[in-house]
Amino acid sequence: MSISIFNRRWAGVLLESLTRHGVHHICIAPGSRSTPLTLEAAANPRLVCHTHFDERGLGHLALGLAKASGEPVAVIVTSGTAVANLYPALIEAGLTGERLILLTADRPPELIDCGANQAIRQTGMFSSHPAQALNLPRPTPDIPAAWLASALDNAVDQLEFGALHVNCPFAEPLYGGDEKAFTEWSDALGDWWQSDKPWLKSTLQRAVLPEQDWLHWRQKRGVVVAGRMSAEEGMLVAEWANRLGWPLLGDVLSQTGQPLPCADLWLTAPAAQRYLEQAQLVIQFGTSLTGKRLLQWQAACQPEEFWLVDPAQGRQDPAHHRGRRLIAEIKTWLSLHPTQRCTPWAARLDDIARHALACVTESIHPHFSESQVAARLPALLPENGQLFVGNSLIVRLIDAFAQLPLGYPVFSNRGASGIDGLISTAVGVERATEKPTLAIVGDLSALYDLNALSLLAHCSAPTVLIVVNNDGGAIFSMLPTPQAERERFYQMPHGLHFEHAAAMFGLQYQCPDNWQQLSDAVEKIWRQGGTLLLEIRVPPSEGAETLQHMLKQVNGL
Repeated sequence: MSISIFNRRWAGVLLESLTRHGVHHICIAPGSRSTPLTLEAAANPRLVCHTHFDERGLGHLALGLAKASGEPVAVIVTSGTAVANLYPALIEAGLTGERLILLTADRPPELIDCGANQAIRQTGMFSSHPAQALNLPRPTPDIPAAWLASALDNAVDQLEFGALHVNCPFAEPLYGGDEKAFTEWSDALGDWWQSDKPWLKSTLQRAVLPEQDWLHWRQKRGVVVAGRMSAEEGMLVAEWANRLGWPLLGDVLSQTGQPLPCADLWLTAPAAQRYLEQAQLVIQFGTSLTGKRLLQWQAACQPEEFWLVDPAQGRQDPAHHRGRRLIAEIKTWLSLHPTQRCTPWAARLDDIARHALACVTESIHPHFSESQVAARLPALLPENGQLFVGNSLIVRLIDAFAQLPLGYPVFSNRGASGIDGLISTAVGVERATEKPTLAIVGDLSALYDLNALSLLAHCSAPTVLIVVNNDGGAIFSMLPTPQAERERFYQMPHGLHFEHAAAMFGLQYQCPDNWQQLSDAVEKIWRQGGTLLLEIRVPPSEGAETLQHMLKQVNGL
């Protein structure tokens, strides 16, 4: 029985170490092998415990918590395939930068590769996707507690971007024993237990320096491209570009207010392209551009130089432009590169963008459809709330048709752009901030994460999940997929509705057939509270066809 108590002592040092690095939220799935970690997490008053029976959803719940809080979030799972279910969330964090700390319980070495139950090779199973990995030994009093604390400290201090995988083998027994055993082992850390500081603090210093020729470049004709960034950064970038008089092409995730709305429609217009060809410098802030036309323009543009500012390591530019890769926090970089108020050099673009928005308003706003919901989505947003957008056709329609408010928080999983775990991530965003939350996903995304409706049922703030049901993967109708095989192998119509799913998980449900019903249902939640699953049933091809029609209409500007 002494083994079970020492396992807990070991887990207690591990978890207490994590709290010294800003870990407040920890997500736990059921399992026996992870018992030492689970019980110590529950006993630690510094930690808020979240639970879910689905490890894939659990990983994405942690991802959402990390997105909205800006803090590292820990995850506890048992051994075996439970660990493998964390892979999609880990991959997304590696691409978008959220810090996840995955504590995966494991069988001890003597039970690996010998036919023992639920024992798989977990060491290195995530390959190159974690930013850091720590393979702990089997707990033993022969290893001092200071080693364990400093090993965790060192690993977390190096975690600037992405996930840390900590593999934690535990031998049986896992339960019972004298709770006073091995106190001398953990007491060796002394007054560390009463402090809030790490045992070992490692500092990574990376100075951000101003570009020495900035005063020269800021006098040129520039274009700003805004990708994924925070609400604060979006407001700063918008003001910075405005003072310079440079046009800003803002992505749906940029939170810049998209001062030139509907860019994904009008970027193909010859008049717009003629103006943008005059740009001498293009500066992109953030990554993960959504719109196809914006991506095409970004890839084809040929300024004198192309700069990309983002805190992530690596090139982050699929077009491989010649220029400068500036690894820095956007806010810090802006503060080092002051602006002067200048007259806009491409003011005609504002007229083009406003005309495109007017075309959308005239053609799309009156008719209830997937496109109308995308275009009028800003009217549904709760005050002092937040928006989560999925990865189906709807995010592209919002990007092309809507103009989101300046500085309004928008979240998404646009790193790997998968459809797994989207509802779980949205719930994590809501739990981290406790703000009113509007989430919108496609039907296949909802089906893929249906278990997350159990999480959605326990939101503390008013929450609306809009499921756009176009009966399958309508986005594939925008691709040159073979006509004969398109429906069966790509779109895969399912004929399912979500009313019974909402009832199963105790959610309010509405299925409006016009804008007024939709707007009233959403507004009621913002006023009265609660959680609503709102299903919009639309024809499979309407959204894609409307986008193509609007591209042709605006292309003639």
